Amino acid sequence: MAKSKKHKLAQTLIDSVNEIASISDHRAPMKKHCSNLSRRLKLLLPMLEEIRDSCEESTIPDQVVTALLSLKESLVPAMDLLAFVSQVSKIYLVLERDQVMVKFQKVTALLEQALSGIPYENLEISDELKEQVELVLIQLRREIGRGGDAYDDELYSDVMSLYNDTASVTDSDMLRRVAVKLQLMTITDLTQESLVLLDMVSSSGGDPGDSFEKMSMVLKRIKDFVQTDNPNLDDAPMTLKSPLQKAHDGDLNLPIPPEDFRCPISLELMIDPVIVSSGQTYERECIKKWLEGGHLTCPKTQETLTSDTVTPNYALRSLIAQWCESNDIEPPKRPNSSQPSSKASSSSSTSDDEHNKIEELLTKLTSQHPEDQRSAAGEIRLLAKQNNHNRVAIAASGAIPLLVNLLTVSSDSRIQEHAVTSILNLSICQENKERIVYSCGAIPGIVHVLQKGSMEARENAAATLFSLSVIDENKVAIGTAGAIPPLVTLLSEGSQRGKKDAATALFNLCIYQGNKGKAVRAGLVPVIMRLLTETASGMVDEALAILAIISSHPDGKMVAGAADAVHVMVDFIRSGSPRNKENAAAVLVHLCSWDQQHLIEAQKLGIMSLLIEMAENGTDREKRKAAQLLNRFSRFNDQQKQSGLGVEDQISLI
Repeated sequence: MAKSKKHKLAQTLIDSVNEIASISDHRAPMKKHCSNLSRRLKLLLPMLEEIRDSCEESTIPDQVVTALLSLKESLVPAMDLLAFVSQVSKIYLVLERDQVMVKFQKVTALLEQALSGIPYENLEISDELKEQVELVLIQLRREIGRGGDAYDDELYSDVMSLYNDTASVTDSDMLRRVAVKLQLMTITDLTQESLVLLDMVSSSGGDPGDSFEKMSMVLKRIKDFVQTDNPNLDDAPMTLKSPLQKAHDGDLNLPIPPEDFRCPISLELMIDPVIVSSGQTYERECIKKWLEGGHLTCPKTQETLTSDTVTPNYALRSLIAQWCESNDIEPPKRPNSSQPSSKASSSSSTSDDEHNKIEELLTKLTSQHPEDQRSAAGEIRLLAKQNNHNRVAIAASGAIPLLVNLLTVSSDSRIQEHAVTSILNLSICQENKERIVYSCGAIPGIVHVLQKGSMEARENAAATLFSLSVIDENKVAIGTAGAIPPLVTLLSEGSQRGKKDAATALFNLCIYQGNKGKAVRAGLVPVIMRLLTETASGMVDEALAILAIISSHPDGKMVAGAADAVHVMVDFIRSGSPRNKENAAAVLVHLCSWDQQHLIEAQKLGIMSLLIEMAENGTDREKRKAAQLLNRFSRFNDQQKQSGLGVEDQISLI
């Protein structure tokens, strides 16, 4: 196969995985399975990108090509399955769960077989990538062994009772469970499900048969229940009678509250919004009844709740009050009960005084006065720095979205600095990291501060990105958001502390293969080489560690090789610290495997005796890298002897 065809094959695989990842309408009953499959395939992208790039500079063995063709074939049924699940009825997915799960098992087995057949020893990819692919294989094998363990038997039993018409007409608890778990609680959801069922009837040739009629009957039962339970639902999206005003004027039509202000269970404006452990917000009384009914999952996401306690959402309560005031509606009043039950109660470790203090600060964050925002963000910054208890309480109260908003909305440099540093301090708590990145979408705002903020704000933004990038999935999101170029700028132009913050962030981000090319294109290598030759910079250790990572990328090898990196690396192997010797040797392993001229250059600089000494007396990592280099020299000499020209001869020709 010509090199161009191999490159095209690798690009086709990349395009297929990206297309699979773009299928985001994962239907409620199979959402977890679809998300897991999509996420695992996305983890293969760095390897496929590396293979594609290597097609331009080295030969890909036919054995690898055959394995990649097998992987390509296995992606087709994976894409078809995810597309199918995203288009069919939610009710159908429950009723046909066994059939659908068999399809997932087959797709998983095909992918596992294809990935297991790739001869990774014949690919010049980093150890990190090999470990990443091995992780995907482990997850796929675990999924194959799990089979149908992830079934929601209660949902299946409820839907079957409705399908077979054996459920009681008045069984509102069952209907509520089904409506919530299938996310059929709004007119939009119900209409979409009706349209999907109609499409399925059309694709059957116009003969719906008994099964489609029964599914339509199930949907009608759910719709009747939802509309009976929420009699004003049909008024959406035009007007909705406020539950707060019914006792005063049952005929008064009021503006519809934003969807985020309404409880996902009752669909009514929330009076006392509280956050459960999944991060979702509900009306306290509604989630209390749900939990007291013995349910252990989040009604909206179906995630298993790690705790049955909840935390008041002070930020949302404040926003609801502001919305009511602007629409001339009496703000909702909370029940007077001062001692709520343990289920659906505030976190017991946070006192009323602390809650009131946080609520006061969040009210200030939403103020139109910059001085209020500045003082509140500053206080939250200090509170979040003190201990993990404060970090949990502040995040659970809904502070993060308000802080994220200040990153881009406020032009006050001090407010930006306080806000980004507050997010940094909150991110120290592991459970807050995902909320900051995905629930609150903080990364673009942090990157904005990194580009345009004051020096202290930029430094703390860099430290925040490092903290968030501890989670592998976040490395991808941060790189995609454009964080790498301003980090490189900070590494070049920042204060000593700023350079340290930028270096740690870049090191962590470049562990992900897909970010290495971005870093090289952002001009990281010249900055690194300057730091290495300016010993007074105090950045030698960090710079060498970063170079050891990005030199594994084809672009990194090319740019580093052209920047006289071989000469600098040999000097570090000769007189550097053990850690610097390790990283310098790692750089040379990458460079010498890419271009044989670097072997010749290193030999000319007298590296052989240094490698022998390192192989005998160095650290474990030094010994491994020295052995790799000595092995490359040995193989190169053998090749040249066969052609009648040794390394010494080639050196004499330079």
